[in-house]
Amino acid sequence: MSSKQCVTVIGLGPMGQAMVHALLGKGHPVTVWNRTPSRADALVARGAVLAESAEDALIANELVVLSLTDYEAMYAVLEPASHALAGRVLVNLSSDTPEKTRRGARWVSEHGGVHLTGGVNASPSGIGQSGSSTFYSGPREAFEAHRSTLEVLTDTDYRGADPGLAALLYQIVVGMFWTSVLGYWQAVALADANGLTATDVLPHVTELLAGMPDFLSFYSERIDAGEHGGDWERLAMGMASVEHVLYTNADAGVDTTLPAAVAALFRCGMDAGHGGDSVSSLVELMRMAKA
Repeated sequence: MSSKQCVTVIGLGPMGQAMVHALLGKGHPVTVWNRTPSRADALVARGAVLAESAEDALIANELVVLSLTDYEAMYAVLEPASHALAGRVLVNLSSDTPEKTRRGARWVSEHGGVHLTGGVNASPSGIGQSGSSTFYSGPREAFEAHRSTLEVLTDTDYRGADPGLAALLYQIVVGMFWTSVLGYWQAVALADANGLTATDVLPHVTELLAGMPDFLSFYSERIDAGEHGGDWERLAMGMASVEHVLYTNADAGVDTTLPAAVAALFRCGMDAGHGGDSVSSLVELMRMAKA
């Protein structure tokens, strides 16, 4: 009989499967359930137990890890078995907005369960590997009680009691990630249109990224202080730069959706009278958009 905590994992996409493999590898007994049962075949072959229903999966263990597309999927799976949430700690690693996450946490609580939000900063290949981490928020007592098991999956970064905070931080990070990746895809498309390969431009891209921590640190301090003076650079200079990028892509016959969006944002800053200010003044325009 294993001395390791028993865990239920619901949702066996690539992320869910990676989590089950990591838990099994560390000796944790794991019960699994998925709407497509065949996804559990390889996991069962390694020793996981396939529950016949979502209800049985919930009943099987106190600690339940949910790895689904979003919170609507959570309701679709768990509402028919909501009576079985009582006494369970639901670690919801599904992605969604902070507000939907808070509503989901209340729903779990109303059915007698405890909800911990998780935002996984790793791809499936990073699960169980050093250097990967997950934001968590929700009741600290529940987090601390299951922390050692959760750290089988990734390092843990507990951010407080607000169930929406882990979701917010995750969306901040993933938003930055995809925007950055799109910038790289744009660079590759432009390179290809001019006879260069992704491998050709990779050293220049990685050199740029290597300098980003210092760049971001410099601007973070100024933004927090409300300083957008044009002593270091000016938006007007940036406007010319991003237009050159836009025209270069257009001349090469490359899709200009992304560079045109960037140029449009810079133009909004110019129209608002920030031409002599730092490019960081665009943050103020972005803040105003929420009003």
